[in-house]
Amino acid sequence: MSRRLAVARQWYEIAEVGPGVSRILETHVASWMRCNMWLVRGRNRDILIDSGMGLRPLKAEIAALRERPVTSVTTHCHFDHIGCTHEFDERLGHASEADIHADPDNRRTCAAPWLGAELLTALPHEGYRLEEFRITPAPLTGHLDEGDVLDLGDRHFRVFHLPGHSPGSVALYEEKTRILFSGDVIYDGQLIDTAWHSDAAAYRESMARLRELPVEIVHAGHEASFGRERLHALIDSYLRGELSMPSVESWLQGVSA
Repeated sequence: MSRRLAVARQWYEIAEVGPGVSRILETHVASWMRCNMWLVRGRNRDILIDSGMGLRPLKAEIAALRERPVTSVTTHCHFDHIGCTHEFDERLGHASEADIHADPDNRRTCAAPWLGAELLTALPHEGYRLEEFRITPAPLTGHLDEGDVLDLGDRHFRVFHLPGHSPGSVALYEEKTRILFSGDVIYDGQLIDTAWHSDAAAYRESMARLRELPVEIVHAGHEASFGRERLHALIDSYLRGELSMPSVESWLQGVSA
């Protein structure tokens, strides 16, 4: 990295966004990259949806993750969503990406094109070099697929398999509250359907499915949460060909310009 960065005293921030739902952010990862991690509390169990880049231990620094066992749920296998998954004993994701979770590298987790960018605003520890970034292997202990239900006791989340961004992309939907945790299937920004294992045709089918779902609020993998009207606007924009990121490299040139 070209800038001289200080070491951050605090790496994570956590905020409650609704009953039993908190958002965890890596404060010093650039806002256009940092993943939303969602901690959902249930009567019988808690789940953590995605786990960031893994630049500093997550479980040890977030008290809410140490109060009782937490199941790690990964929406897809990209580097900015799976970095701390290895810290959890129970790790769930889609079977089509199990080999990447077990043996992650910077190409298959899509880290490689991003590592040369101005990705950090502080260092996680003294002497850290982003060029040496690697994901710790975290083999899945169980699989999630279309129609499965995650039972938290008083909350129940149905799994939707929505490939396109990646082959194993999943979203979690709570019928009672009409809340959708969408991962990177959809968020309020340019969407990536050009990664090495993306499938734009499958992405369009997944978007069409999402449009039929009675959603009230979307807690996405990046950016701010939004409601049904914005969800439909984003889907329609993508289906018109207006929301797809041409390539990571060209997008990064715009950020650094």
